[in-house]
Amino acid sequence: MQKSSNGMAKDPVCGMTVDPSDAYDWAYHDETYHFCSESCLEEFKSDPEAILHPDPALSILKPGLEHAEFTCPMHPEVRQIGPGSCPICGMALEAVEFTLDEGPNPELIDMSRRLRYGIALSLPLLVVTMSEMIPGVHVAGLFRGRGFNLLQFLLATPAVFWVGWPILERGYQSFRTRHLNMFSLIALGTLVAYFFSALATLFPHLFPPSFRDPHTGEIGVYFEAAAVIVTLVILGQVLELRARGQTSGAIRALLELAPKTARRVRADGTEEDVDLSEIKVGDRVRVRPGEKIPVDGEILEGASSVDESMITGESIAIEKVVGSAVTAGSLNINGSFILLARKVGSDTLLSQIVKMVSEAQRTRAPIQKLADQVAGYFVPAVIAVAVITAAVWMIWGPQPSLAYALVNAVAVLIIACPCALGLATPMSIMVGTGVGAHHGILIRNAEALEALEKVNTLVIDKTGTLTEGKPRLIAVHVAEGFTEAQVLTAALALEKGSEHPLAQAIVEGAEARGHSASPVQNFESIAGKGIKGRQNGQIILLGNTQLMTDEKILIDNSAGLSSTADHLRKSGQTVVFVAIDGNISGVLGVADSIKVTSREAIQLLREDGLEIIMLTGDNRTTAEAIATQLGITEIEADVLPAQKSEVIKRLQSQGKIVAMAGDGVNDAPALAQAHVGIAMGQGTDVAIQSAGLTLISGDLRGILKARHLSRGTMKNIRQNLFFAFFYNLAGVPIAAGILYPFFGLLLSPMIASAAMSLSSVSVIGNALRLRRVKL
Repeated sequence: MQKSSNGMAKDPVCGMTVDPSDAYDWAYHDETYHFCSESCLEEFKSDPEAILHPDPALSILKPGLEHAEFTCPMHPEVRQIGPGSCPICGMALEAVEFTLDEGPNPELIDMSRRLRYGIALSLPLLVVTMSEMIPGVHVAGLFRGRGFNLLQFLLATPAVFWVGWPILERGYQSFRTRHLNMFSLIALGTLVAYFFSALATLFPHLFPPSFRDPHTGEIGVYFEAAAVIVTLVILGQVLELRARGQTSGAIRALLELAPKTARRVRADGTEEDVDLSEIKVGDRVRVRPGEKIPVDGEILEGASSVDESMITGESIAIEKVVGSAVTAGSLNINGSFILLARKVGSDTLLSQIVKMVSEAQRTRAPIQKLADQVAGYFVPAVIAVAVITAAVWMIWGPQPSLAYALVNAVAVLIIACPCALGLATPMSIMVGTGVGAHHGILIRNAEALEALEKVNTLVIDKTGTLTEGKPRLIAVHVAEGFTEAQVLTAALALEKGSEHPLAQAIVEGAEARGHSASPVQNFESIAGKGIKGRQNGQIILLGNTQLMTDEKILIDNSAGLSSTADHLRKSGQTVVFVAIDGNISGVLGVADSIKVTSREAIQLLREDGLEIIMLTGDNRTTAEAIATQLGITEIEADVLPAQKSEVIKRLQSQGKIVAMAGDGVNDAPALAQAHVGIAMGQGTDVAIQSAGLTLISGDLRGILKARHLSRGTMKNIRQNLFFAFFYNLAGVPIAAGILYPFFGLLLSPMIASAAMSLSSVSVIGNALRLRRVKL
């Protein structure tokens, strides 16, 4: 706290010198501040940093954020270090990485302060100059002549150049960078009105008689218009910033799922509460009933029911036991357990969700291209219309024609709002992706969200998508001359080196039956067919019929293996043949349980107008057995991994809009090829990276929710674009005076300013309605 030599102190709010012994005081950050009045004290309490630091753009930011990367919500290609304004549209940049403790919005604080001063300066101007229109108020007669103009000049100057400085600065930057935008028009219109009025006030002798009112002989001034315009624009910015803040509510809600602290278990068994950032991979963490799980991990001790609805959107408690995986942000309902931290910090699923949602909100939908094309020509066209308007009024308008020309030209510049066009799509995308995240639907890019409503064909990979993705060894049949031990030992030896989804099932099934195996040599994986290798001098083959045919191994009908295989397939099992030293030795039946929600999901998706196709590498008989249980009539069976994307291309060549749902590494090319790729949350990272959206819970009913979200979002975008186009197409001609010959109506620049400010807010407000969309 600064004190003068005579012991007096300075009020940090109003700057007044006060006696500390007779003043209001308040301690902040180990320092006492003194105030002349209670109102100054309350203003300081509301936001001390904004008062103590005159440049809120940096001072209020979270420490280190001034060196963080910022981007523009309307133009995500714009990136820079530290805050600032977008060189294209003038909008304030936002931090790329969203954090809960980033503090209040510095631009909102700055704009709010300017708004208060703008109202204080422009309201007296408005009351005096417009008093004749207000019933019972007749103060205009008290103020006449050049002295009154000087008073207006004194009030309007700080309003225009301090209150409106952010607007003027952005306008200047737009002309300097040749990216004309909304602020170009506002700055131009405001300065034209202000400098004309200033010249008329300070140098009236420069104006010829034709510029003067024929009745009063005075030159009209428009200080109140300039002051009110910038004040209303600042008001619009405040409302817009507040509305934009609500669009990040989904990310904020996700971040709030993670607790601030965690209870770490020391090596000696004692426990301590530590900051979440101190938890490392490999730490043991205690989670008590009612607490949120702090990190991704695996339960070491104890058991509980866990509510994962915050992450998956599915409000069903899931039983967790030793060995179960748990996710950060989930709620521990009743039991107490100790988990082993597997992923912490930015590596947790919750952090990845936040990152994906944040990135998706800054992607551009194809529908935005139309608005971008219009915006590219919009501002120059408006300036041209303003010039033509001024010329028309000067030539054909009533006296004083210059006054009419000036007022209407300024109104044209002010009312036009390219910002409404620019915001129409990004705001809806931001809200839509947030709603999706709340329901366990992660949208990777806006293009997928737009395309999903147009999809008419859905291709679904069987394993891990329609089924649980946890196959089990169900049946073992051996050929004559071989034993079950020989067959399973050989299969176990080979499958230990395989990453195929069926490999783990065979390994676990063989080991559960008490078998073990020595390592194999010369291991080879044959895509879409099987595997081969050498063990104890024997050549072992595991795979499908095609592999046996390629290796010229006959499946002995006399042993009944061929008919046995057919029977297994008809029951929905995947058949794996085992051959040892060129002889068929057995056949294994592996089955994967169908997800309990899959049949219902297929029915709902078909009712929604989708053609459903099941895609699988299984034999057609096995595929048909699974499809029959699910009610699917179209099947693509015996498809090799490399052929999956070819199936998608073939469907697309038929004019179909195709979505592909899958979860494995071999699904990634097909997911990328489809118009919309849909990955399962429990799937591989490669699949998730290749997909346009991810269903965290892996429940196919989420596709229907995503379709509803897509329709709602696109409807909202079309509404915004229609409003933005209609507003500008109707507003500019009205501001130019098109109604004057018919009705004698003109649009005041101040009314134009209010309409312009509210147009952007209306677009954002409409986008926020998406938060109530029913999925």
